[in-house]
Amino acid sequence: MNLVCVHVHVKPEHREAFIEATLENARNTVQEPGNLRFDVLQQADDPNRFVLYEVYRDDAGAAAHKQTAHYARWRDTVAPWMQEPRQGIKYLPLFPTAEDQWAARR
Repeated sequence: MNLVCVHVHVKPEHREAFIEATLENARNTVQEPGNLRFDVLQQADDPNRFVLYEVYRDDAGAAAHKQTAHYARWRDTVAPWMQEPRQGIKYLPLFPTAEDQWAARR
């Protein structure tokens, strides 16, 4: 399983446009065969900070996501709206496992 949390700090004047673009990307991403989960989280005490919680079946699923038109559109659109470069941090999932995730989708 491939799990990444992408931390994003958006300029306040672009927050609403960022949310709109990110939700469009998320809606498309969850339709990808290798995607298990894509959550868009807004920080409660700072509405300009977000975490994108992305879970893919494997590294190939994550790589395939980065080849999609919707990801490229999102990446290029939101880049100038960032207060600082986004930071993706990979994690090792302990629970639930990939098998648990796939069973839940059936």
